Amino acid sequence: MTTTPVKTTSATSAASATPAASATSAASATSAASATETIRAASAGSWMLGDREVHRIGFGAMRLPQTGRALAADAVPRDRDRAIGVLRRAVELGVNHIDTAAFYFSPLRSANELINRALAPYPDDLVITTKVGPGRDPSGAWLPHATPEQLRGQVEENLRQLGRDHLDVVNLRIVGADSIAERFGALAELRAAGLVRHLGLSNVRPEHLAEARAIAPVVCVQNPYGIGVRPDQDEFVRTCGEQGIAFVPFYAIAGAGRTAGARGTDAAEVRAVARAHGASAAQVRLAWTLHRGPHVLAIPGTGDLDHLAANVAAGALRLSEDELALLDRLHQGGDGDDRGDGGDRDDRARPTETAEAGS
Repeated sequence: MTTTPVKTTSATSAASATPAASATSAASATSAASATETIRAASAGSWMLGDREVHRIGFGAMRLPQTGRALAADAVPRDRDRAIGVLRRAVELGVNHIDTAAFYFSPLRSANELINRALAPYPDDLVITTKVGPGRDPSGAWLPHATPEQLRGQVEENLRQLGRDHLDVVNLRIVGADSIAERFGALAELRAAGLVRHLGLSNVRPEHLAEARAIAPVVCVQNPYGIGVRPDQDEFVRTCGEQGIAFVPFYAIAGAGRTAGARGTDAAEVRAVARAHGASAAQVRLAWTLHRGPHVLAIPGTGDLDHLAANVAAGALRLSEDELALLDRLHQGGDGDDRGDGGDRDDRARPTETAEAGS
């Protein structure tokens, strides 16, 4: 595949967060003079996800099976060859962390099976993270969340679709504030049996993390977060870093657009920072997210090769202290926020707008 040049963004400072011991520092800022260098995922630095080292810019597969809104029962399937090409190009660019789920599908297309077709036999350094809890029937309609007894079947379905004998990371995706002990305990048993290497959580509160950690190690938390998206999560993001747990935000680009994607109405502050770096608003949003801490892993999703290259290039964008302060104020003001239903609502309430991983 022909390498597409990607414009390098200039940098005015290193990331504001101090790297944790388990994170390798990001590549030094690139010079504005090198305008046609292809930027790779390693530019964002790396983090130990359990015992696996991953680059902090990854790939979310939610948008891959269809065009338009994700998770819609009547979604238009994406061209198969194009989807496979995006996955292979992501790996060529150094992406070694892919987020997926068995319920990421459209008519004719399944994210897991596209990943299998594109990337198997899998590179040794590739980490595939999936999630269980929600489910959809063949028509695309949402099912009740899995019981502890049903979680094994969901894990086995992910294994079958991906063509693997174990899963690198499995996130328990929940809705609401109820105890997760039984469900997480069921996954801990599958981990002990060797079907799962590491466990994580999705769409959770701090008390859920504490409850899970009393049962088995947790390597990541995956919650909605971005500029103006859930500023109430700031403390939780910091807490995860202090505990050596990766924080993996979804909707970092889409914000309140959620499964429909970015709304194209970015605030003036975001646009101003983007202009200063010759970057896009989406790249600024990703860069800001990565600046929240060395344990923060981005998983932007796309089915477009140019968008993929731009997302990966965002890992090289370094924001100045003044730019970070400007964007932090915007964040606290709630731009793009969807507080009130956050990521905690039941998937069945609005089945085409569920809070699932992606950009």
